[in-house]
Amino acid sequence: MDENYFHVDAFIGDGLRGNPAGVCLLKHPLDTAQMQAIANELYLPETSFVWEDGDMHAIRWFTPTREVDLCGHATLATAHVLLNVINPAQSDIRFRSASGELYVKRDAADGERLILDFPSRPPQKVAEPALLATLLGAQPLEVWQARSMMVVLANEGQVKALQPDIPELIDNVGCGVIVTAPGDEVDFVSRYFSLDRSEDPVTGSSHCTLMPYWTARLGRHVLHARQLSARGGELFCELKGDRTLLGGYACIFLRGEIGL
Repeated sequence: MDENYFHVDAFIGDGLRGNPAGVCLLKHPLDTAQMQAIANELYLPETSFVWEDGDMHAIRWFTPTREVDLCGHATLATAHVLLNVINPAQSDIRFRSASGELYVKRDAADGERLILDFPSRPPQKVAEPALLATLLGAQPLEVWQARSMMVVLANEGQVKALQPDIPELIDNVGCGVIVTAPGDEVDFVSRYFSLDRSEDPVTGSSHCTLMPYWTARLGRHVLHARQLSARGGELFCELKGDRTLLGGYACIFLRGEIGL
């Protein structure tokens, strides 16, 4: 069997199941409609499509309903497959993507952990929208805006307790919503409510906005984070210039062949 599909759980941790992603290895790019149809058929939070493209790999990411321009957990999943199954002697890999060149390498101190090198998306402080506290069911301390809105709460317990009507929240705000607070056992915690009108299990790209904020607030560039979804995830983060480094673990749940 010529394996071309892997289901990978990314940003896993002790007792944390991470975020599932499909990884489709292509010999040549498919058209956008084909990739979208496959992602819809698989119906995972994200499916990545990757193929050799000159001196690096090209990568695109799709939810079941739309293409996204940056996805951390599906990039981690793809790199895990390429560096552990396809080319286990390799220590790093480069991707050409809609968000520019992305770099993934093995952690020198821990060969199982991979480190993603992503562009940061620093937020700007904004006024609190009128209905936000009601929609969330918690009073924000601060509200910030980048590609997504970032809402800062007082503590981890408040973040855990949130039970918003996610479609109503997204319809009113008009963008994804990151909710964050200091962590009890880690530097900071978060949850992410996405434009797909659901909660994302673990969101690498949201940490490209979280890290500039928490680095400035805590005065440290290397931080440990958890995402508090039902599945849960763990990220080892570093802010380096205008880049955010995201370290994490992944494991292959199943592998096989799909018709492409």
